[in-house]
Amino acid sequence: MKRRNLLKSFASSYLGAFAFGNASAGVFSAAKKNQTTSKGSKPMLMKVGCQHGGTTKENLEYLARHGVFHMDGGSPKFIEGVGWDLEDSLAKKEACEKYGISLDAYHLPLSSAGIHNIDTPNIMLGKSPERDREIEMIQQMIEVAGKTDVHLLLYNTIILNILRTGRTVDPKRGNASYSTWNYEEAKKKNEPNYIDQVVDIDEIYERITYFLDRVLPVAEEFNVRLGNHIADPPAPVGYRGITRWNSPDVFEGIKRFAQLYDSPSHGFNLCLGSVAEGLKDPKTEIIPIIKWVGERKQIFNIHLRNIKGGWNNFMEVYPDNGDMDFVEVVRTLRDVGFDGMLMPDHTPHHEDPASHLQGHAYAFGYNQALIDAIAREAC
Repeated sequence: MKRRNLLKSFASSYLGAFAFGNASAGVFSAAKKNQTTSKGSKPMLMKVGCQHGGTTKENLEYLARHGVFHMDGGSPKFIEGVGWDLEDSLAKKEACEKYGISLDAYHLPLSSAGIHNIDTPNIMLGKSPERDREIEMIQQMIEVAGKTDVHLLLYNTIILNILRTGRTVDPKRGNASYSTWNYEEAKKKNEPNYIDQVVDIDEIYERITYFLDRVLPVAEEFNVRLGNHIADPPAPVGYRGITRWNSPDVFEGIKRFAQLYDSPSHGFNLCLGSVAEGLKDPKTEIIPIIKWVGERKQIFNIHLRNIKGGWNNFMEVYPDNGDMDFVEVVRTLRDVGFDGMLMPDHTPHHEDPASHLQGHAYAFGYNQALIDAIAREAC
């Protein structure tokens, strides 16, 4: 099995330094619960989730009012040179429990903001020994998450930030504006390389595997799953000096990443909007991708975001007016046994000061209605 011997060697060297006792089967057996149903039926295991707003009283009350009882809590307090504050993670769990909300996930400091705007840039810049110190902090964060019963950590393996060229106003939807990417428009700007390196696909994967070789054994020890977000958007090879790990063929990129490791901790924060951005016909092409990843049990989280358009030219729209059929999408997720959170990601904006909250409230209701309706289908 790929990379297993190397992973085991890192596991013995790193984990031997800790005396935390044997971790329970926990997260990896939990999905098997609730599977017993009448012959031929397909249980609905997914639930509505959220990744915005953190664990403040205001946000937790907002989520509870809208029937959202699972969330990604952002991240615990960061301790420079160490990692996450264990006590703060426990406090976040306690704050959520007051409202009956399950704190299911955190975000590692490997975000989509671009390599210049994160606390651990050297991991994807491939710069040693700086990346080794950053990886040690990530290892500590995994430990903190596992010890506080947060069993999913989401992250990005990108250098370029999210790519967009502007916004498109839709008068038919109350002048909502949709975040838009048009590659031809981007080329006209003639922007320089993003960093002082040209990074090809093999170098991107060397940096990804250098990181994962060292953190997956820790994740396995603490029953934590690591879900990589789809690079947003998949882009042409060498755009601004960088080839993304899932470019130019997003499905082939997903397959390559998925098959790097045979580990229950290795999988995806499967942003369907970002996947669709790399497809020519998202409506028909998205379903085989969900089936392929889902049957491997590597879908750890879903961002349910719809788009109009596809490869090199798209805009992010409401869940009901995009090109993907979300009824078929959620039905497929049910059929592959997805049991994680189905959460909004980016939502359209408008001039109302409450635009962000309104967009998410609409998406929460839409997602819950999809789950409820499909759960009632005869199988």
